[in-house]
Amino acid sequence: MARVKGAMMTRKRRNKTLKLAKGYWGAKSKHFKMAKQAVMKSGNYAFAGRKHKKRDFRRLWITRISAACKLNNINYSQFMNGVKKSGITLNRKMLSEIAISDPAGFTAIVEKAKTAL
Repeated sequence: MARVKGAMMTRKRRNKTLKLAKGYWGAKSKHFKMAKQAVMKSGNYAFAGRKHKKRDFRRLWITRISAACKLNNINYSQFMNGVKKSGITLNRKMLSEIAISDPAGFTAIVEKAKTAL
């Protein structure tokens, strides 16, 4: 039985890694060994970045809601408590969008939250 060499699959695997490293500076995009390390590290950064993105957006929405609440003479925590007690099921993303695009509508939500407290 003939011996099977893995040249083709090895080359395919290496080219896949080098393709992912395209655009990296210097030898990181040319040499397989350095490209492999760079791609692994960038994958870790990308994974963490997807988690940070969620945190950052939630923080932004809360900041926007808090600023809009201050204009209506209520603080953020009291507002959110009132929203939950009044049965309004809007998430923070939608509340922040309403606060930006429709201040009158947000004021109506604040009034409902105040009455529920």
